[in-house]
Amino acid sequence: MKFFKGLYIFIWSALLIVICCPVFSAEILNRVVAVANNEIITLHELNAKIKVITGLDPIGLKERDEQGYLKAGRQILDQLINEKLAQEKVSEFGINVSSAEVDRAIERIMRNTSATREGILAHLKEQGKSYEWYRETIKNQLKRMRLINQQVKSKIIIREERIKEYYNEHKDEYRLEEKVRLAVIFLGQKNLSDSKEARHLRRRADRIVSRLKNGEDFAKLAREFSRGPGADEGGDIGLFKASQLDPELKDIVKAMPVGDISEPIINPSGIRIFKLVEKQEKKLRTMEEVRDGIYRKLYLEEVDKMYSSWVKELREKAYIKIFF
Repeated sequence: MKFFKGLYIFIWSALLIVICCPVFSAEILNRVVAVANNEIITLHELNAKIKVITGLDPIGLKERDEQGYLKAGRQILDQLINEKLAQEKVSEFGINVSSAEVDRAIERIMRNTSATREGILAHLKEQGKSYEWYRETIKNQLKRMRLINQQVKSKIIIREERIKEYYNEHKDEYRLEEKVRLAVIFLGQKNLSDSKEARHLRRRADRIVSRLKNGEDFAKLAREFSRGPGADEGGDIGLFKASQLDPELKDIVKAMPVGDISEPIINPSGIRIFKLVEKQEKKLRTMEEVRDGIYRKLYLEEVDKMYSSWVKELREKAYIKIFF
């Protein structure tokens, strides 16, 4: 019965598309490109998905590179078929998602990506999509995730031996690079060609270094004299990987003990005085420190593998016809 019902929908949809859509240069603007059980997928739906995934205009892509368009289209059509089959199972198992759950998912997305509601709305407007469409898309994704939890994730077990084996084979991934926390006092030169100002600036820098070596607080002097980054925080400019520092500063910092003050470093825009606040030596993270990350990685790999197998099973039992 599913086959005949799907075929009935397909025939009538195809007739309606041919009757209702105008033809330009003998090319139909919309048509059925696939049938998956009781669901049809149209060219319009496929092109919309191509645009969302690739960010490219499908019509322009087809004009520039027809083979590239067809290749991308076939891959994305396969994905759409999988989504239709999964959605069918969602309905079969009565899986639902509340409006509050959609709200929380969107909040998580914004938090994890530093996006704003205004930014999302602007992006949707560029794509010609509404916020309601976005919410419905998130809702369907949550339903499919719940389906995957039921059908796939509940069957996955990652054993401790496998985590240890992964750690031992990938130790280089868990070696921490040396890091340093720096504070700086920056004395900026307003007129770069004024040698008198440069000499005055150097004398001021020497006086500041002298006061620091006599025990005055770096943070206090940074708030008083610095005109650079972190001045309001006592000159603190944060933690850096040693490889991120410019070669001259890297060599200077390498020779400094924690708490030490550099001599004035002169560059074209002014003078910098650094304090080495903290140094984290290069080391290998222990397995306990990285265990959760390894577990998540192996778990997601297993999810992908089992989901692919599950979808393959769905496709083998489904009626699928492709016209693309």
